[in-house]
Parts: sequence; structure tokens; C-alpha cells
Amino acid sequence: MHRVIERIINLLAFLLTVGRPVTADEIRHTVAGYDEKSDEAFRRTFERDKDLIRSLGVPLRLDFTDAYEVEKGYAIRPEEYALPDPGLTDEERAALWLATRMARLGGDGAASAIFKLGGAAATSTGDPLSADLGSDATALGALFEAVVERRRVRFRYRGTKRRAAPYGLVHRRGHWYLVAGVGEENRTFRVDRIEALEVAAEPGAFERPPGFRAAEGFPEAPWEAGTDEVDAVVRFDAATAWWARRQLGTETKITDHPDGAITARIKVASPEAFIGWLIGFEDGAVLERPAELRRRFVAHLREGS
Repeated sequence: MHRVIERIINLLAFLLTVGRPVTADEIRHTVAGYDEKSDEAFRRTFERDKDLIRSLGVPLRLDFTDAYEVEKGYAIRPEEYALPDPGLTDEERAALWLATRMARLGGDGAASAIFKLGGAAATSTGDPLSADLGSDATALGALFEAVVERRRVRFRYRGTKRRAAPYGLVHRRGHWYLVAGVGEENRTFRVDRIEALEVAAEPGAFERPPGFRAAEGFPEAPWEAGTDEVDAVVRFDAATAWWARRQLGTETKITDHPDGAITARIKVASPEAFIGWLIGFEDGAVLERPAELRRRFVAHLREGS
């Protein structure tokens, strides 16, 4: 994936600075990264790069290379691509700078961008309330490439070998998740728990379901993202029932009691996430069953005491 990103950046830099439309052949022999030995290999790589650039919203166009209008070449007009000065106030720049300190993606690139807009100098941060959006660039990059090029993947997840069609990546609650087709259904996997990742060589190996959007297919609650299948029954007292009801998924079956309490039957795919959420209710929630999940819940409480 590092090579793909480097090649795309080289191509963008070339097209933005060359000042004229250039042919695919000129790009092949000028831009670093296009070292394919055969014409067909170059064509496939260049077609994928063009699709990726356009999917990112870059206005790549075909224009005539000279006044005779015989041959066409590729061009990116700076006036169509460059971001105009947004005219930010000092307060707005300060707010953006604060946002970059609160969220990081394995680096400080966003803070550098704020510096270019006239904000505060980019500095490293140790803010305790920040959200690290992921630093495992190798696995995340490989999955991103697999999603874009529709390459199947194989990996080990919680001790089980999986073979999947990667449909999309979603960031939720401080973690990256892979939404993938496994057999006849869609499953969600937390990226930092994926082991022994292998990406198949063949591109275009699958089709995404019509109208698929990774964010829409993501589970409503964090404990619904996983591979376990546990039916939990929890009773929330009257003081906490309103808050629990707001956080439970729409498919959760809820029984109301005369005293204001509720009993919820909850589908749990990630016991760890479920236990972490349930602890927040303290004495206001009682995990009634199953016995094994209750045992894990009690053990977790004892370890933390």
C-alpha cells in the first residue's frame, strides 16, 4: 500500500506542475512508480490509479495536447483542484488546531495542515482526552488496498481462520472495523484483532452488494460488532432504564415492568465490549443470564477491584 500511495502522490505532483496535458506513455516514463515491464501491466495499474484519483474527488480530465487537437493527454487544472483560502478567523483556526490535537492517525499530518492555514505550529501532543485513530499502518493500508481493488483477504480472528470479501472500513469508538462478506452474510471485524492477514493477488475478485455503504451496515452498538453469538438478559432498574433504552439497538426486545424497570434481551457478538458497557451502570443493572457471560462479568469486576 505504501507504494500505491507514493505513486499516486508522484502522479498528482507531476500533473499539477507540468503545466500541460500529458499522454499515458509520457507518464509511464516520467513518473516514479510505473516500472511495469509489459504494456498490459502498466495499463491495468494506470487504470486503477485513475479510478482511485477520481474517487477522491480530484478533477482528472482529458485535454488535447496541442493546437492541432490530434492527441489527448491527462491534466489536472490547479484552479479546479486547489482549495481556495477559506478566510478563517483566529478563533476558527484555534478550533481546528484543537481538533487536530484531539484526534490523530499515527502521525501529525493534520496539525501540519493547520500550520499552513496560519494556525499554531505543529507540535506533538500528549493530551489525555485524545483519540488515536490507529497507528498500525501496515494492516490498515493492506486492507484499504484490498477494499479499493476488491481483492479477497484471509486472516485469523480470535483463533479462527477467515476468508472474506472486504467491502469497506469504518472507524467507530476509537477503533477501525472491517465490514466484509463471509459466505452469505456480512460480518464486522475489529482491525486490531486481525492476525496473519493475507491479501489475494487477483483484483476485481468480488462485487459489493448493490447500494452497499459500510457505515450503514455497521452495528448500532459496540457489542454487536464481533463473531460470538450470545443472548444476554439484563434487568435495568427504574433509575437507569431510560438511559439503557437510549443505547440499546432497535432489534433489542424490551419488557417493561410496573416499577419502571426494564428487562432487555440483547444479542451480544463481542462479550468484552458488552461487559465494558454494562459496568457503567454499576448497581443499576443485573446480568441475569447466560451463566457463562455472568461469570466472565463477575471475574472482570473482581480483577478491577
